[in-house]
Amino acid sequence: MKSFYKSWAHAAILMAALAGLVAPRAAAQGDSTIHGQIIDVAGKPWADIGVQSVSDQGAKIDVKTDKNGNYVIPHLKSGQYSVFVQLPAPNKPYEGVVKIASGQDAAVDFNFKEIASKQGAAYQEAAKKQEEGKAKLEGLKAHFAAGNALVEQEKQAKADMAKLPADQRDAAKQKLTDLSDQAAKEFQEAAKNLVDKDPNAHLVWFNLGQAYDTANRNDEAIQAYQQAIAAKGDIPGYYNNMGNVLARAGKIEEAKAAYTKSAELDPPNAATAWRNYGISLYLAGRLTEAVEPLQKSTQIDPKSAQAWYLLASCMMGSPDIYKKVGDKLVVTPLPGTVEAYQKAIDLDGNGTWGQQAKQGLDQLNQMTGGIDTKVNMKKKKP
Repeated sequence: MKSFYKSWAHAAILMAALAGLVAPRAAAQGDSTIHGQIIDVAGKPWADIGVQSVSDQGAKIDVKTDKNGNYVIPHLKSGQYSVFVQLPAPNKPYEGVVKIASGQDAAVDFNFKEIASKQGAAYQEAAKKQEEGKAKLEGLKAHFAAGNALVEQEKQAKADMAKLPADQRDAAKQKLTDLSDQAAKEFQEAAKNLVDKDPNAHLVWFNLGQAYDTANRNDEAIQAYQQAIAAKGDIPGYYNNMGNVLARAGKIEEAKAAYTKSAELDPPNAATAWRNYGISLYLAGRLTEAVEPLQKSTQIDPKSAQAWYLLASCMMGSPDIYKKVGDKLVVTPLPGTVEAYQKAIDLDGNGTWGQQAKQGLDQLNQMTGGIDTKVNMKKKKP
């Protein structure tokens, strides 16, 4: 079954926002420039922090500081500008205001260590929280990256294990379990660095779910995916992965709810969810029930040979198509069965699904002539 994965985003850290006013200095003739350096509360250059200038006419320019905390906003017209340091959420930007004339170069520096020293205990506490937040962010990023690397190793180990004979898989299974344990530990450590209402909590829990899911640790994967959904319940892939694990655990009705939610959240791309639900019913031997979700899947994505083959196979599983007429069992396939087999053949003629569809279609052609049900009939004596 297809799984979903989503890449890393930066976490939020804390800092208070203040207002300030700075003045320009003369520069070379030509267009105007605002530049400066940003120092954090620890007295270190603040790298990769966003800076935005907004003119009195509403024009906006966004830049970021370099590794030394320096930024440059070039090609400005004369006028008054607000310069905002884009502080990490949930704080508002820190604003400085400057007026520049044509050809002037304005230096607008922000030294948050000095600002902090001039403030009271409240700001000192906010600065302390900002430093703690930065440390948590670094820890979160480090553990998250390490966990992702281990999950990739885990997926490769699982693929390698599938190629081995059954009697040689014990060592490979242990390796898979060990990698799963290591990845889970990294994501659990990452979770310890989450702040209250952290917007990236769902990513940590989702990837923890993948660490367990890859190793078929169903109960643990379900719990982790549930936490990801609780943190951010509008991502279709989270429900799809949850459905996969629930189906593997034999919880078909719960899997149906998860797949249905995934499809509802993203109707244009719901084919994967409906196909996975059909597969789960197929594997559970509930072939008649699998027809509807597989039909939905093929309607949305008519280029999936797998879905067409499974649809035809499940149609053949309907008890209504078999009737005994005299001594023969007559097979009348459901409308669309032959077409479904043919679609799989057209899309994947030499592949796994196309070849199985050919076999299924051949068997169907043989059966539609009627199957003799008389057994051990004795010949009449002359």
